[in-house]
Amino acid sequence: MPAAVLIVATMTGGWLLQTGSRRAENIFIRARVFQEIVDRVESSFVDEVDGDDLYDSAIDGIIQDLDDPNSSYLEASDYENLRIRTEGDYAGVGLEVVERDGWVTVVSPIPGSPGARSGVRAGDQFFEIAGASAEGMDVDDAVDLLRGRPGTDVDVKMRRPGVDEPIPFTLTREVIVLRAVPFAVLLDDGVGYVAFETVRETSSSEIQAAVDSLLAEGMTSLILDVRGNPGGLLDEGIGVSDLFLEEGDVIVETRGRAPNQSATYSARTGDHYPGLPVVVLVDGGSASASEIVAGALQDHDRAVLVGESTFGKGSVQTLFPLSGGNALRLTTARWYTPVGRSIHKSPEDHRVAEDDYDGLSIAGQLVMREDLESRPEFESMGGRVLYGGGGITPDVFVRPELLTAEEEAAVRRIFREAGPFFRAVFGFAVKYIPEHPGLEPGFTLSQRSLDDFYQDLLGRETEVDRADFRAAARFVRYQLEREIALQAWGNAAAFRQGEAHDLQLQRALEILGETGTPEELVVAATRDRLAASGAGS
Repeated sequence: MPAAVLIVATMTGGWLLQTGSRRAENIFIRARVFQEIVDRVESSFVDEVDGDDLYDSAIDGIIQDLDDPNSSYLEASDYENLRIRTEGDYAGVGLEVVERDGWVTVVSPIPGSPGARSGVRAGDQFFEIAGASAEGMDVDDAVDLLRGRPGTDVDVKMRRPGVDEPIPFTLTREVIVLRAVPFAVLLDDGVGYVAFETVRETSSSEIQAAVDSLLAEGMTSLILDVRGNPGGLLDEGIGVSDLFLEEGDVIVETRGRAPNQSATYSARTGDHYPGLPVVVLVDGGSASASEIVAGALQDHDRAVLVGESTFGKGSVQTLFPLSGGNALRLTTARWYTPVGRSIHKSPEDHRVAEDDYDGLSIAGQLVMREDLESRPEFESMGGRVLYGGGGITPDVFVRPELLTAEEEAAVRRIFREAGPFFRAVFGFAVKYIPEHPGLEPGFTLSQRSLDDFYQDLLGRETEVDRADFRAAARFVRYQLEREIALQAWGNAAAFRQGEAHDLQLQRALEILGETGTPEELVVAATRDRLAASGAGS
């Protein structure tokens, strides 16, 4: 019997060797055939063909067959663009973009950037960039067109749900300073607020510095706001989570086909802020590494999540250097939260119809309808029910302040003139500030000021109807007052100006006001969810 086993093993090994040899020979033949085709087409096709274009087309075909919007071939010049997104400053329009349903789509405008000031919104899709059709355009190609020398203009047209025709915008490029934490403020009752807007190489140190500063001012509880945070570096998502978890707590697990792409990452330094109640604000613009932070803190019952379900980018990309200074950015793994949740949405899952939205917020954003049906259930470390699939689901779901049907219809019609409208908002703000030297934070615009703005709007050759303008007055006032505060005093003041309209923030403040420890916070959030589902009193 041992001899028989040895013979079978030997024969099997020989067969495997032969199979490997044949496979290598087959690959060699295919590579040679491909080269022969390229050479023949380049030399003999009826029209002149650029050989480099043939290779580029072949590479593009390989990437497209992966059906993965996060994998791409990067030419040497594109690597700098990728580096800038995570490390430095650049001259551009300040829009974080992804591919969605065949269109380059805005995930989040960077606050105060040319894109944000001009009125480009999360969910807008590029129809045209600098005169070139953007349908099917690669994200990196779009980014390359949008970047350029500071002070130069780029004309774009945007598709927006609910607006029939593409909306034109003229964006003036500026040096965009990427900061993970643009501001942090101490609110009433000892609640600290940290705006966490991107996950880049300094995120964990910026978060730690902001929290330490707020503690020195008397902070007793924390709100970490990752709404609109498009993510970034995996290591920094882990680093931020590490600040709030006990040593040894699992933060994230990556699972890939290659052994070196699978790993479990755990906290190494211990909770820097034990006993500090934490609420994380999330929405559909919270993606990638910011979802790692939200998921890790939720799974360990270390924080309560308030807001809307997150974007659902649960994959990891690796950069592979290639010849000639080029690179391949390839999705090599999926990541999972500490309790094993995958929150990844496929491209099909991201395709939504108008009926999938609840309405338009006062900020002009489309609000997704929350749907937990058929989503797998998990348990947190403390036994709470959590959901997998389709992004990170908040513990306390709170919609933004919605417009009425009449207001929404008027705002949608104004969006047809969105470019001139938001340029007028910015122009009015910078003119209003010097004309009102006694202006103080918390101001309210008069009806006369709104009328003056309407006249400014008409002077820009727009066709905004007076009746629509009046119907959309709440939206218009919100935009104007935030822009004036932003230009007068900066990001923190713009946040405070709109604070009363931020229902997600207000709910977070209410929950924190009712509790004093992380444990009490989790109990309160669980009670809130049960009451909302009709299971509680």
